[in-house]
Amino acid sequence: MMRAVSAAETAPTTYAWTVHAENLVVRAGRHLAVNGLDLALGTGVHGLLGPNGAGKTTLMRALATVVKPAGGRLDLLGEDITGRADLRRVRRKLGYLPQHFGFYPRFTVREFVEYMAWLKEMPKSEIPGAVQRAVDRVGLSTRADSKLKALSGGMLRRAGIAQAIVNDPEVLLLDEPTVGLDPEQRLDFRELLREIGSDTCVLVSTHLVEDVAVACTDVVLINEGRLVWQGTSAQLAAQGGDGDAGDSATERGYSALLRAYRQRVSA
Repeated sequence: MMRAVSAAETAPTTYAWTVHAENLVVRAGRHLAVNGLDLALGTGVHGLLGPNGAGKTTLMRALATVVKPAGGRLDLLGEDITGRADLRRVRRKLGYLPQHFGFYPRFTVREFVEYMAWLKEMPKSEIPGAVQRAVDRVGLSTRADSKLKALSGGMLRRAGIAQAIVNDPEVLLLDEPTVGLDPEQRLDFRELLREIGSDTCVLVSTHLVEDVAVACTDVVLINEGRLVWQGTSAQLAAQGGDGDAGDSATERGYSALLRAYRQRVSA
């Protein structure tokens, strides 16, 4: 079970926007996966929604500085990533869980999170305590010395979340973080998100609309690499009607916004 603990003692630096994109263009191979996106995010938990192929993963990779934008401007933590920013300085303040993350099967959970903390250039004296705290927060305390190859899919995902939060990042990027989590673990994860989002900019990409409705303060909907809509979960739920597809108000709002966007671009 994931267990939320107190937030980091040191509050992050305040920026006008923690994440700010203007006319952002990012390629995935030869394809323009993000095409003229405008986006502004501050402190809080932001849910990133969109159909398959909408550009969500490519956007997350650009925000994580894994891929360089092909055009437009992207500011992270006050640094222009499309310019000559010190990426190492920015990366020390980022946490990132890719949809498919690599790991060394023979590492224990503790060794894996320690290694990722070292890669993030955390002070050596702070690493042991930070690792234990991250492992505790994702509910893997009793499996901290288990090898990764012995873990279930859900436990591996939680180990991935632990490495993403070990440095108390100012920007936390989570791509499909609840894959493999059981219902109880998803509830605990939502609680952890709310706790982290009190003083951090968190962006969560997911196909589970209901996770967004419950855990996120803000929703970003993209399609074809462009911003379709941004607003609160309550505002998203209000967009739909009885004739829209979905089993909940939030899902119907999501369906209605996508339908309206597609009608608009095809007109």
